[in-house]
Amino acid sequence: MFGIDSSELLLIAIVALVVIGPKELPGLLRTWGKWMAQMRGMAAEFRGHVDEMVRQSELDEVKKQLTDASTGVDLQALDPTKQIRSHIEEGMAEGEKALNDAKASIDNPLAEPESAPQIAAEAPQAAAEPAAEPAPAPAAEPAAQLAEEKPAKAAAE
Repeated sequence: MFGIDSSELLLIAIVALVVIGPKELPGLLRTWGKWMAQMRGMAAEFRGHVDEMVRQSELDEVKKQLTDASTGVDLQALDPTKQIRSHIEEGMAEGEKALNDAKASIDNPLAEPESAPQIAAEAPQAAAEPAAEPAPAPAAEPAAQLAEEKPAKAAAE
């Protein structure tokens, strides 16, 4: 404890028993125990206040770091709704362009669509290879013809 060995502690107990007397010793030890409990309570309260002050100062430091860091960050640039909106608008523009091309090809079937240069570049290769074209189907079986063309297109892709 305070650098006191067990033999010295026993000597102090014997001296206290002789000086104070066996009658008053239990009351004295009870009083001494109450004082020690009060001191421990005050020490725990003091430690709690110190811990709270440390925790508060740490929170203040973290808050300061966050405010310093947030001033350098442009939160408007991190807005995901703007990015999503721009991607949607791009997709809508592409869809409208494809729709307009399709309408133009329907209105004027002889005009070349914008994708025609790609097809024209592939045409010499197709001309070099003889291709057997299927015979036209009778008009009574258009549904059967479409059903046969879908698996062939899916296999080609």
